[in-house]
Amino acid sequence: MNSKKDETQKHNISWDEYFMSLAKVSSFRSKDPNTKVGAVIVNDNKRIVSLGYNGMPKGNDNFPWNREGMQEKDKKYAYVVHAETNAILNSKTNLENTICFTTLFPCSNCAKTIVQAGIKEVVYLDDFYDKTEDNLISKTILQQSNVKIRAVEKLEVSLKTESGEFK
Repeated sequence: MNSKKDETQKHNISWDEYFMSLAKVSSFRSKDPNTKVGAVIVNDNKRIVSLGYNGMPKGNDNFPWNREGMQEKDKKYAYVVHAETNAILNSKTNLENTICFTTLFPCSNCAKTIVQAGIKEVVYLDDFYDKTEDNLISKTILQQSNVKIRAVEKLEVSLKTESGEFK
C-alpha cells in the first residue's frame, strides 16, 4: 500500500536532478556556440552558494569563439573562463566542503581550482573528453586530493523563452 508521501515523491525530482538542472539552465547563458557549460556550487544544507557558466573575461565580448585558427590567439581556449572557475570566483562565501554540479567534467585547470577552493565533491553530467590526457590529469588531481567524483544519469533540460528554445 502506497502512502501519500510515496505518491508525492514520484512527482518530485531528486536533489541531484534539481541542482544539475540549474547548472544546465546556467549553461544557456554562455555565448559559446559549441560548448555551453554551467556549474552550481551547493553547501551541506543544500543551499546554492554560487553559479557560473563558461564565458569571456568580464567586459571582453570581442574575443574569438573559434575552435580552430592559425594561432592560439585566434582560438577561444586562450580566453574563455570555464563555468567551474566562474562559479568559484562568483562565490561570496567559503567553499570548504561544498559540492560542485557541472554539466561537463572539469578540465585540469578547473580541477586545481576546485581543490584549492576546498570543494569536496564534483558531480558531472557529461564526460565528453573522457580518456583525453587532460581529462586523465584532471581525474588524478581530484582523486589524489580526495575530491569525490560522480556522474548523474543523463538529464534532458530545455527552456523556451522569447529568445528561442535552449537544450
